[in-house]
Amino acid sequence: MTNVLFVCLQNAGRSQMSEALFARAAGGAHRAGSAGTTPAAHVHPEVVEVMGELGIDLADRVPRLLTRELAEWADVVVTMGCGDECPFVPGVRYLDWELEDPHGRSVDDVRATRDEIDRRVRALAAELAA
Repeated sequence: MTNVLFVCLQNAGRSQMSEALFARAAGGAHRAGSAGTTPAAHVHPEVVEVMGELGIDLADRVPRLLTRELAEWADVVVTMGCGDECPFVPGVRYLDWELEDPHGRSVDDVRATRDEIDRRVRALAAELAA
């Protein structure tokens, strides 16, 4: 079982969508978590809305701070815009996904980001299953 940590700035958009979509794609074969370098107070409403369209409820999720312990828990860390603020842990595989921050964007734009994340997490889950 692989532990995958998704990290962005606020843990209120991209990383939350990635965690939820990866958990669904992995079907229990791998564990997912998410965090942010500067966590927001809540998940962005536009993100809650587009994830709800897929039957995934993020309304009660609370963004959390990226800690060294979380990074050490992970076998794979997927970063999305946190740059040098993400701690480097030797032996951990790092991937960087360039994705638009959904905060303040239109629902159509956030939906497009969600769908791109879904494509990427499905590919990652398939790779880890091989």
